[in-house]
Amino acid sequence: MKTVINTPQAPAPIGPYNQAVLAGNHLYVSGQIALSPETGELTGGTVTDEARQVLKNLDAVLTAAGYTFADVMKTTIFLRDMDDFSAVNTIYGEYFTENAPARETVAVAGLPKNVRVEISLIAWKA
Repeated sequence: MKTVINTPQAPAPIGPYNQAVLAGNHLYVSGQIALSPETGELTGGTVTDEARQVLKNLDAVLTAAGYTFADVMKTTIFLRDMDDFSAVNTIYGEYFTENAPARETVAVAGLPKNVRVEISLIAWKA
């Protein structure tokens, strides 16, 4: 069974997709960027600010589905510039403190709204 998850606590999708889809015990969360849920506008001026907003948005979607960061099995981090890896990794580590999920981090040529970071994830719980 497929259940669509959308919450006003995270930014509305900017295309034909949903914030997340729950399939059985698996939650697939779409990539989040540093958009304010209240205004739909970009927040922050640094990659650290962006990363913090991205993780807040992911937290809101996880919470709406009844999941937490402890349930996350895999993340994908997309960076506009691999020189931002360390800064993003520091903020990421504030949310994944124990038993961190599997992850890949890739540099990409461009991201929506020219942001510096986007993160998607997959969560599971029994």
